[in-house]
Amino acid sequence: MNNILSAVLVLGIMGAVFGAVLAIASKVFAVKVDERLPLLKEALPGANCGGCGYAGCQAYAQAVLEGKAEIGLCAAGGAEASQKMAQIMGVEAEAFERKVAMVKCRGHNHSFKGEYEGIPDCRSAMFVTGDGPSACPNGCLGFGTCVSVCKFDAIHIEKGVARVDADKCTGCMQCVEACPRKVIVPVTYNTDIVIACSNLARGAYTRQVCDVGCVGCHLCEKQCEYDAIHVLNNLAVIDYSKCVSCGRCAAVCPRRLISDFNLRTDMDAAPL
Repeated sequence: MNNILSAVLVLGIMGAVFGAVLAIASKVFAVKVDERLPLLKEALPGANCGGCGYAGCQAYAQAVLEGKAEIGLCAAGGAEASQKMAQIMGVEAEAFERKVAMVKCRGHNHSFKGEYEGIPDCRSAMFVTGDGPSACPNGCLGFGTCVSVCKFDAIHIEKGVARVDADKCTGCMQCVEACPRKVIVPVTYNTDIVIACSNLARGAYTRQVCDVGCVGCHLCEKQCEYDAIHVLNNLAVIDYSKCVSCGRCAAVCPRRLISDFNLRTDMDAAPL
């Protein structure tokens, strides 16, 4: 009995000593956490979408705190998150320009080389039928890889082509990274003039495989008085730094490919 009591007493004393040592060590070796870190994280939406270029909101907040990242990279949080973070860091928030994704294709208008019945994924479809079943080498394949990576329910497949709901899109651009054809691009929210085409093939071929693809006719380029649109590699491209949204290019486009209205309306109601 005495042996048991002695053992219990020894263990108790050892536990108390070790506990005291750990308590002292925790204070001596404690890593001080900047009180601004939890505030920065709280200012972010918690989407962990990776659009800022970091693994998640925690990593981005830490990078901002350490001066390794700029404030304003959180597309999901937008201007509100930027302002909150700037206040926490004691700096002035810079102007935030909202960006959203846009699909540069009206895909269901093109023809197909064959029927694909494999895994419903654009990357998988690229491995068969010679770079995908679509006859257009640069068009949307419509199998929803972009849809699978969107955390905001902002992109869906409609009539065989991906379409973005600009009001739901936070601009994280995960769909841009996921698209194997690279037909999804970032544009400024409320962009007025839009060219929804990525085709780089010559006009003669485009006419054979797509009803609305750009044929590189140069009519839009000739009509623009501001040098804001040019045909590059058989595709009309807009320089938004010069574009004044006059709409003349849209008026003369024989394929009715250039949309002349607010991006929000274009995404929601434009005929594809």
